[in-house]
Amino acid sequence: MLAPVQLLSASRQNLWRLTLIRILVLAAQAGSVGLAYKSGALPLPWLELSVTLGISLVLCLLTALRLRGPWPVTEQEYAVQLGCDLIIHSLLLYYSGGSTNPFVSYYLVPLTIAAATLPWLYTITLSGLALGGYTFLLVWSHPLELPQGPRESLLIYGMWLSFALAAGLITFFVAKMAEELRHQEELRAERREEGLRDQQLLAVATQAAGAAHELGTPLATMSVLIKELRREHQEPTLQEDLAVLQEQVKLCKETLQHLVRAAEADRRQAVIELSSVEWLETTLNRWHLMRPEASYRYQCLGRGAPPRMMPPADLTQALLNLLNNAADACPDKLDIRLDWDHQWLRLSIRDFGAGVPLAIAEQLGRPFFTTKGKGFGLGLFLSQASVTRAGGTVKLYNHEEGGTLTELKLPRAYGRS
Repeated sequence: MLAPVQLLSASRQNLWRLTLIRILVLAAQAGSVGLAYKSGALPLPWLELSVTLGISLVLCLLTALRLRGPWPVTEQEYAVQLGCDLIIHSLLLYYSGGSTNPFVSYYLVPLTIAAATLPWLYTITLSGLALGGYTFLLVWSHPLELPQGPRESLLIYGMWLSFALAAGLITFFVAKMAEELRHQEELRAERREEGLRDQQLLAVATQAAGAAHELGTPLATMSVLIKELRREHQEPTLQEDLAVLQEQVKLCKETLQHLVRAAEADRRQAVIELSSVEWLETTLNRWHLMRPEASYRYQCLGRGAPPRMMPPADLTQALLNLLNNAADACPDKLDIRLDWDHQWLRLSIRDFGAGVPLAIAEQLGRPFFTTKGKGFGLGLFLSQASVTRAGGTVKLYNHEEGGTLTELKLPRAYGRS
């Protein structure tokens, strides 16, 4: 069984297309030779032409068998295959009139394929081979004796057919080959971007793990001191402030404990299954404890049973980051909506802040870039990384009525419907 990378490589796909071109051209050449032989209008070396066409057929069969194997197709092999086509075409022209044959323009088809798919050094080498063959045919070739009457007509129709064949092959097959190469380049660019993002995530995760380990001791000290202050000072106003402070310290400790439990659950792959509505409502309740000053309106617009899912901890943290970003922009009257269809689960968060400045819109989501006076500029970056890993997207828009609309999309197949 072939590896996926080998099956999808541009050189392998292009060699399949080149083999298909050979088969089509071979069929046209064999049909033309057979028609000429049957009509008896042209005295040609039929044995030599038949042997050359047989060599072309054998090359097609060997290439097809070779492509069924697991070996990767290199650019050098692909260039040799095109060189074989040029040599076979030169032999056919040698036995059928040389440079006076109207099909001499077919030389341009392999050269155009080489120019579209191979490095310039291979292209120049093949161009030299084609030019050498054409030059040889100007001097040496088997003469093509055409009847005097239809001589001009046959040449004109032959030139038209040669042009139509070359134009069709170049337009369709070369365009497909170039498209395959562009697709491969896009995939390489995506892999490079994913690799860079993974490196950045690893660096952030390493720093976060160290910080989480170090925060345990000061948080425990703060918790003890707050309890002592509440016992020593009974003023109502101070008691309220200390109670809030104690609650926030407790929340920080629970967050650290949650990170440890989530890491352990992820290691054991013990993720709890729940509906998308339950996941969102649980996350909103947790977030509201973190941001009690924020107010929001939540609407569930989906019809039917909500999709079931098994969200990992980083996806929940991504949603918390997006909610915090919206609350930082404007904590009042956030509009949160959940919807789904047969393919996607959609969650939108709209705030009524100042919106995203167009001058910095492209930089949003980059690590350590922030438009706020506080923070490290990692929230949106980490959220996008987590959602992308789940097969979804995160997009920010300036709402036409003001504020920012954040749209999170997850594939329904990611959960369990």
